Amino acid sequence: MQRADQRGRYGRLAGTLLVAAALLLVGAEVRGQSAGTPQVIAPSTGTAPGAPPRSVLPPRAAQSAPPNAAPVADGPREAVEADVSTRSVAVTSSFTGTEIVVFGSIVNAARPDATQTVYDIVVVVEGTSQALVARRKSRVAGIWINTQSLTFESVPSYYAIASTRPLDEIADAIVLRDNDIGFERVRMTPIRGWETGITTSDLQQFRQAAIRLKQKDGLYTQSEFGVTFVGTHLFRATIDLPANVPVGPLKTRIYLFREGQVVGTFNTEVTMAREGLERHLHTFAFEYPLFYGIFTVLTAVLAGLVASTLFKRARH
Repeated sequence: MQRADQRGRYGRLAGTLLVAAALLLVGAEVRGQSAGTPQVIAPSTGTAPGAPPRSVLPPRAAQSAPPNAAPVADGPREAVEADVSTRSVAVTSSFTGTEIVVFGSIVNAARPDATQTVYDIVVVVEGTSQALVARRKSRVAGIWINTQSLTFESVPSYYAIASTRPLDEIADAIVLRDNDIGFERVRMTPIRGWETGITTSDLQQFRQAAIRLKQKDGLYTQSEFGVTFVGTHLFRATIDLPANVPVGPLKTRIYLFREGQVVGTFNTEVTMAREGLERHLHTFAFEYPLFYGIFTVLTAVLAGLVASTLFKRARH
């Protein structure tokens, strides 16, 4: 009887151990599956419980923009490119004047039909700087004599302006003054004569008188419609050089205006140089003035003797 009871207890213990082992195996399998399954965390955007989770994606701009992308640059600005028909002018004894042609184009110009942009070109040709003396005459005892004089420093010996239209229609006075465009903006600094009590009004009169004399000699010229466009982007201008233009470099400045403002500039230079007999005589006169004077006197005396001899022979 005891043996039967022991066998029953052993059987129940074995069954309990088998059930426990089975439960442990099932729990390990469930944990393995839950650990390998990816979890999707729903964003905190007020999603209702039980609703299917939505994935979080970056904004469209962040998706399309590559890393370290450079900012978009502005479009190219307008510019002017130009040149002159000749870079050197030969001055000989038979020099009677010449002309130079300034031509160029507008780079990166806006389309006229899209923005109705109006461009203006101003060409300034400036000669070498030199001192200029302006004198005022007064009537003294019935005779007109020079009573006052004013010496200006570094005045351009030649000054020519050519533009697509009048300067006051292209830009205001401040812009023209800042770029030294126009007869009123010519650099004329008094260095002698102002200490004699010349007022500001007198100084302005001396300036105007000096400019009038230059214009009378043909050295200061202005052509309000001297620049013409060939098409929409090409332009040209003709600058006359008179026979009395002082020899030296001619600085040429080209300005591109848009809506009253300077948007581009271009600088170049034309060289004027003496050649041939004119060059040798000029060098001789300035480097050896004493010998040049003696040579001139002797030449005049010799020419007089030759002329006198020829006339005497013609009488006989």
